[in-house]
Amino acid sequence: MKIGTPKEVFDGENRVAMTPDSAKQLQKLGYACAIESGAGAGAGFSDAVYEEAGVEVIKTAAALWKEVDIIAKVRQPNETELKRLSSDKTLISFFNPAGNEAGMDAAKAKGANVIAMEMVPRISRAQKMDALSSMANIAGYRAVIEAGNNFGRFFTGQVTAAGKVPPAKVLIVGAGVAGLAAIGTSTSLGAITYAFDVRPEVAEQVESMGAEFVYLDFEEEQQDGAATGGYASVQSDEFREAQLAKFRELAPEVDIVITTALIPNREAPELWTKDMVEAMKPGSVIVDLAAEKGGNCKLTVMDEKIVTDNGVTIIGYTDFPSRMAAQSSSLYATNIRHMMADLTPEKDGQINHDMEDDVIRGATVTFEGEITFPPPPPKVQAIAAKPKEVVPELTPEEKRAAEVAAFKQQTKQQVMLLGGGGALILLLGLVAPASFMQHFIVFVLACFVGFQVIWGVAHSLHTPLMAVTNAISSIIILGAVMQIGSGSFLVILLAALSVFMAGINIFGGFLVTRRMLAMFQKS
Repeated sequence: MKIGTPKEVFDGENRVAMTPDSAKQLQKLGYACAIESGAGAGAGFSDAVYEEAGVEVIKTAAALWKEVDIIAKVRQPNETELKRLSSDKTLISFFNPAGNEAGMDAAKAKGANVIAMEMVPRISRAQKMDALSSMANIAGYRAVIEAGNNFGRFFTGQVTAAGKVPPAKVLIVGAGVAGLAAIGTSTSLGAITYAFDVRPEVAEQVESMGAEFVYLDFEEEQQDGAATGGYASVQSDEFREAQLAKFRELAPEVDIVITTALIPNREAPELWTKDMVEAMKPGSVIVDLAAEKGGNCKLTVMDEKIVTDNGVTIIGYTDFPSRMAAQSSSLYATNIRHMMADLTPEKDGQINHDMEDDVIRGATVTFEGEITFPPPPPKVQAIAAKPKEVVPELTPEEKRAAEVAAFKQQTKQQVMLLGGGGALILLLGLVAPASFMQHFIVFVLACFVGFQVIWGVAHSLHTPLMAVTNAISSIIILGAVMQIGSGSFLVILLAALSVFMAGINIFGGFLVTRRMLAMFQKS
């Protein structure tokens, strides 16, 4: 079978669904690859580079659609492209099935199979195909860069001979993939970064990236802030009012606001009202990543940049990934390639459209002349924080009883261990020479003390204890070297083995520690 990528017809779209690198991987799956002439030019990929990768370059879109069996593209197909579908073709692209009934009806009438990349379920196995996350990551990064381009000051604070420059204050609304990417970029540039999300379980992620999580003193936030699949859910009117009150409090203080809040299959919630914009300082910037779904800001105009009467710049661009076309195309083409790998388990260049597979079924919106949207819930649940089990608090009497019982159990085990060890030493004392027993008793006591010290440490602390165990091994080597001077052959042998094994632990431990530290060093 042949897979082809046409040139995107959407005005200003520079991305392409197949790169030379992804084409090579698709060929390993048994597919022949084709591309429309000039399709990769906006992303920096010339026709010659595709030809070097073994891709056939076809002059016109009509010829490509007619010749290939699988069409991979970025944007939702327009009416002309839908007319080019047929029952022997499979289309893989963004499709917007929730708002594209006409497109699904057209695909159904043609009998074509359509896979919508935004419908890939958010389960662990499907992360490599999650095009929404790939594009959101780029959009979040680019949003901060765009804000900086329109902001008249440094992000980071500076103290110079000419005066002091305060750091910018950035508020990120929504801590999904795009929000986290924006947080990472903002903190890297040195801004004081705040982040808000209706899911309190993301607070740890936000704070680990150097931002401050904005909490609401509202009970419902803890109850139903997360929805299936890790998306935000619809909140009550009371929660919304508390949320808006918090934003009104922050509006005069922040310099840059980046909104990323979306709810699946709904218009974007309005979170930044007109009065909040009016309360912001002149020169402030709002970047609304939800502009395509109506916008989180009341004054956002889709695909435009406006400046309000009080000097606030509001950016409603919807093509942030396209503004970084080379990077976006590379990531999206990789998502497509992984989807094709799942569709081709035998690597024989033939699609096996298995509707029993959670990922394939979830992403398929039309199949064999039928509309299959919306999909059933996946058998494997999406990644989401599990609610913590409520453990009833013990009374002081119950805690004391539990501690006494644990102490008795531990004491019993230690007495049994000491008794067994004493019996063994007594037995050996009857048959072994006194010089051996002197060394053997020291050995047993060292093993017992070492076991009790290390075994009582929580497993989470074993890695930090590596340096401590290296120190213990050094003591072992020192003691073993002292014992090598003994006249007993058995003691000399055991001491030599101790030196050898402790040496492995020391050098190996430091080697592993060095590799771990290197992971946190900037290149």
